[in-house]
Amino acid sequence: MTEEYQKRINTVFEFIDANLDSELSLETVAQIAYYSPFHFHRIFKMITNETLNNYIIRRKIEKAASLLVHKRELSVTTIVHQLGFTSNAVFTRTFKNYYHQNPSDFRKTHPHKFSKISQIDSKNSQQMENYETYICNLIHLKNFTTMHAKIEIKELNAQPYAYVSHIGIEELEKAFQKIIQWCTPKQILENNNSKIIRVFHDSFKITASDKVRMSIGVTLPETIAVNGEISIGNLPKGKYIVGRYELLIEDLEKAWTGLFIWMNENSYKKADHNPFEVYHNDFNKHPEKKAIIDLCIPVE
Repeated sequence: MTEEYQKRINTVFEFIDANLDSELSLETVAQIAYYSPFHFHRIFKMITNETLNNYIIRRKIEKAASLLVHKRELSVTTIVHQLGFTSNAVFTRTFKNYYHQNPSDFRKTHPHKFSKISQIDSKNSQQMENYETYICNLIHLKNFTTMHAKIEIKELNAQPYAYVSHIGIEELEKAFQKIIQWCTPKQILENNNSKIIRVFHDSFKITASDKVRMSIGVTLPETIAVNGEISIGNLPKGKYIVGRYELLIEDLEKAWTGLFIWMNENSYKKADHNPFEVYHNDFNKHPEKKAIIDLCIPVE
């Protein structure tokens, strides 16, 4: 029964992501899961540790934060309308509850952690110290990317995948074990084109680590029937920055940050769909415990 709950909630996650600009009442969303509102409310909180209303508001605000950083050409008012808030005042008040800044100040103080050096101002000694620290970190990450990444711009086809949902970083390895246990008897990984993947529906730069939602999955040659907590997703067709790395798992955050720096310095803009990782080996079997992995950022 828990597996069935999770599968239906996966459908709800996808529906909410696609309809953040709409009125998402408990009754409307419960219908997507085929549960009564009362029963759905209890199940949703059990799985996510949030009420539906809190989850939707948080997703809207985090989407707004992402747009403020990545879509700097959009005005705050445009973002308010895109995400279905009733007014600028309501949006600003809600945004400040999450980030302790109003949206305009958030945009000014987050000029992209990955923006060009010339955008940083250094008017006093404290700002100069922050500036110097920023430059050191930037140089370090750029050097790491140069040394460890082979970067290409690729047009990728749409790709179905089977997945389990996971929220937060605790017990993440269990999610990988679940998908491997599911696909092993089906010999899915015997197909050289099928790979273990991780799709990020949230950003660790914006969302608290215990709330970040990920899909841990395996790519498929074609869509197949699934059951239990396994669901089917689709990697969208489009242009991607693809960075091939061979690295220790603990260096993944550094690799992702460096790749976003590369994206911005080469004047690419992130597209609306989700970044993901593609694993080409079992790092536990690598002589140096390194993962051979593609980091993929969708771009416009």
